[in-house]
Amino acid sequence: MATKTELPVISGTDPSRCIMDAFRTAIAKRLSETLPLSVEEAYTGVDYGKKGEDFTVALPRFKLGGKPVDHAKKVIEQFQADEWVASVSHDGVFLHFKLNTDTLIRKVLDQVHHLTHESEHAPEYGSNSVGKGKKVIVEYSSPNIAKSFHVGHLRSTIIGAFLANLYKACGWEVISLNYLGDWGTQFGLIATGFEKYGSQEELEKDAIKHLFDVYVKVNKDADADPNVKAEAAKWFKRMEDGDEDALKNWRVWRELSVKKYEEEYARLNVKFDEYTGESKVGKKWMDFAIERLNEMKLIEDTNGAKLVDLEKWKLGKAVVRKKDGTSIYLTRDIGGAIERYEKYKFDKMIYVVSSQQDLHLKQFFKVLELMEFPWAKDLVHVNYGLVQGMSTRKGTVVFLNEIIKEAANVMHEQMQSNEEKYKSIEDPIVTSQEIGITGIKIQDMSPKRINNYTFNWDRMLNFEGDTGPYLQYAHVRLASIARKNPNLVPLPPRSEIDTSSLSQYNQAREIALLLGSYPDVVKTAYKTHEPSGIVTFAFRLAHAISSAWDAVIVKGELDIEKARAKMYLYECARDVLGSAMRLLSIRPLERM
Repeated sequence: MATKTELPVISGTDPSRCIMDAFRTAIAKRLSETLPLSVEEAYTGVDYGKKGEDFTVALPRFKLGGKPVDHAKKVIEQFQADEWVASVSHDGVFLHFKLNTDTLIRKVLDQVHHLTHESEHAPEYGSNSVGKGKKVIVEYSSPNIAKSFHVGHLRSTIIGAFLANLYKACGWEVISLNYLGDWGTQFGLIATGFEKYGSQEELEKDAIKHLFDVYVKVNKDADADPNVKAEAAKWFKRMEDGDEDALKNWRVWRELSVKKYEEEYARLNVKFDEYTGESKVGKKWMDFAIERLNEMKLIEDTNGAKLVDLEKWKLGKAVVRKKDGTSIYLTRDIGGAIERYEKYKFDKMIYVVSSQQDLHLKQFFKVLELMEFPWAKDLVHVNYGLVQGMSTRKGTVVFLNEIIKEAANVMHEQMQSNEEKYKSIEDPIVTSQEIGITGIKIQDMSPKRINNYTFNWDRMLNFEGDTGPYLQYAHVRLASIARKNPNLVPLPPRSEIDTSSLSQYNQAREIALLLGSYPDVVKTAYKTHEPSGIVTFAFRLAHAISSAWDAVIVKGELDIEKARAKMYLYECARDVLGSAMRLLSIRPLERM
């Protein structure tokens, strides 16, 4: 092998956090020494390879003139192996580079271990500092008080929690907001209905469910008797005018509902920094919004209602005030955004809302842009498709807690079928709940978020195939290695572990290559706002680990050095699989 190769420093790369940057730089250096390219230009063309290739360069992208095949031959003729790159081959206009296996395994495992256990902000493998010094608000979940927490809210919660974790991993200061539907005419209805159907005892037991029941009953009354609706509208007008009697009960309902939601979110491993809501948007900001729109001559009156004409952007006409003078939620969204900017001075604000609301969000962003707020360009709508067919096995439409309960029960029954294993689990009820929640989340985040998908109990809770339970099982199996090999733990410092014996195993090489790519997988997810990329990575890693079990065997390895090296590989795999799961807001289990 050649002497140690000094690598150039390329702007925007950070080999101390992503060792693959160093390997890409080593390849780019080769190209720049042979072809008329700067090392920076060459670097942009080095991509992960497909079908068993480590890295691939498509020569036509450089527009070098002449025949790409001749350029390829030139690179191959002048190639010399070093400690970074072992060989190069070409397939038409593509150059394929194979990394040095010893270096790959050693460097990747050491980086994973160092950034997970030793560095100042550990665990931080996979993270980066692209958002350093910046602040993002992520608004997600946003259920309506007194209406069921349906699957649309569940998708928003799962995707939003992922985005909050992702932005933290990318160095941003993150504020998670839950913007509750806690205002509007339905509260007039509930107030009217509560006098007839309400029960203080039921309210304290489960505010969300009880208010929903009242709402359903009073809605039936309203369908039969138009006076009920008129009464409700009057009641809500009193609330909007700040009438203390009308607000008193509403405050209690809101507080009890938030308390109940907090319990639900804790089970989902989701935490909000602030529970805000439509009711919290200050009237002064809504009035300010209407005034500014008036001053800028953006408002037109139609039958007493106030509209903003957005036809020239093909966005129709947006209503900002109803003819009875009450606000509608577009006005509240505009007022709320202005108020948030004043309070937080954010650099970006993300709304995680279903694609059914695409037009509303486009109107909302366009109105703020027309109002000439410079920060309007920093608002982002992360949308998602619908979930079809989510109900309990009995077929009823469901509250979130019923879905969690059902998923936990199904898992619990399945776990009980293996008596031996069941006895070794410390808390089977909690464990089955975690596996059930993992099943729900993975089924939700596996497809691209814009796709609609059909909720399927059988698929979700299956241990075979790419499901949540399979991922948890992969993590548990890794966690069990240390328990089964107590003579090997704790491992000596990494400088004393000889990893060279791992190079003989293709499976070890495959795992190292995947572990090394994790920081890039995180960066891609950050660009696309897609959890599915992280899910796909987690499954690829779980499959690679599964393929290694029968070849890279720890238990029974008589050579202590080799046993330690294998153990080190699996411990690093466990660290990265756990990190990917936590990014997806999943709690990795140790036993199941």
